[in-house]
Amino acid sequence: MNRTTSAAGYRRGNSYAMRSMLTTEHFFTVPLDHWDAGKSETIDVFAREYTSSDFTEAEVATLPWLLFLQGGPGGRGVRTTQLSGWMKAAAKRFRILMLDQRGTGLSTPADAATLAGRGGAEEQAAYLTHFRADSIVADAEFARRQLSGEPWTVFGQSYGGFCVLTYLSFAPEGLQRALITGGLAPLTGSPDRVYEATFQRVEKRNSEYFDWYPGDRSMVTRIARHLDSTVEELPSGERLTARRFQMVGSFLGGNTRVDALHFLLEDAFVETPGGERLSASFLWQVGALVTRASNPLYALMHESIYGQGAASNWAAERVLTAFPQFLPSAEQPLLTGEVVYPWYFEEDPALVPLRRTAELLAEKEDWGPLYDVGRLRRNTVPAAAAVYRDDIYVDRDLSLATAREVKGLAVWETPDFHHDGIADDGEAIFERLIALTG
Repeated sequence: MNRTTSAAGYRRGNSYAMRSMLTTEHFFTVPLDHWDAGKSETIDVFAREYTSSDFTEAEVATLPWLLFLQGGPGGRGVRTTQLSGWMKAAAKRFRILMLDQRGTGLSTPADAATLAGRGGAEEQAAYLTHFRADSIVADAEFARRQLSGEPWTVFGQSYGGFCVLTYLSFAPEGLQRALITGGLAPLTGSPDRVYEATFQRVEKRNSEYFDWYPGDRSMVTRIARHLDSTVEELPSGERLTARRFQMVGSFLGGNTRVDALHFLLEDAFVETPGGERLSASFLWQVGALVTRASNPLYALMHESIYGQGAASNWAAERVLTAFPQFLPSAEQPLLTGEVVYPWYFEEDPALVPLRRTAELLAEKEDWGPLYDVGRLRRNTVPAAAAVYRDDIYVDRDLSLATAREVKGLAVWETPDFHHDGIADDGEAIFERLIALTG
């Protein structure tokens, strides 16, 4: 495969008028390795600017920038055709820059097809070591210098919040303000404690859900037992297993999505001449929920986002042994949350070619630091974070422990939202965080 060796640079793309807003494309050519830029190949990073059509072109030029860092890892920037929620609030005072983090969206892609061109699993894993929060922050700093050079506001949701903490650690001079929702990462320690905490919260959330919809408790078990004894294929052709079905527990992580789980389960079965089977509608919906075809980096990099000086060694799978109620063989198996297991790379066709690459990333011990605790303790950047008390993805107690390490970080803890809070009432959440930072 030919390696891109052209110099780093910037190109402004097309602009389009849509309802209530104007969008503009921005393309950045950045070093794969920002810390060895003179020798590194380059990759492309894309970002889309959103501005309100209430402003004239001259007025837009005077607005400060806000960079949004999406959740993930491996999630591309939000695509929207109309300003709403937190973006509607933000666009009243900012030019919003929506980043496609490296490897996603219109940035140089990283999936099974493109990674194959890099060579074997060892070469692929080495390449992906440059796809963590430290590199994302370096990309953001490159973009900031190209667009204005002035410090900007950064807003991070979920994993985007992890990236904001990295930003505060290593490039605080680029920040005017830091906002975080559902994304205060543990600054030290093994990922094991992350899963020990979140498995407990997911169990509690299962119980809460089944109290709302008692009939769904038996339905989940019925589907799992059916999949043990009957071959059911997803539309993409692979067999749906009970453990993969449990992944529909992703619905449990939000206020805006949790009730949709009931509608998924209510028509799971149909009667056929050959007996009871899972419906085509159900299989189509589950297939879309349990594949990582659209974001393979999520599975590849998920545990590495906690790695600092030690291997993850499939932490979630190891911790699972202490929570047998989540095993598919349990008498009444629980639905799972935001975890990645090695068997994903056996059952998901999008991930099968990446199995050895994933193993190498899980075995990697020499991950560099993602945070500078000493610097965070001396932080001077106005910062605020929303901590969701019952968040099943980013644990409340671990979040508050991190908050105590960041000088001047204003925390708003609330029981009113789950991990998808900014999809629930993003406008109010954003305005509250802005107020907390003055």
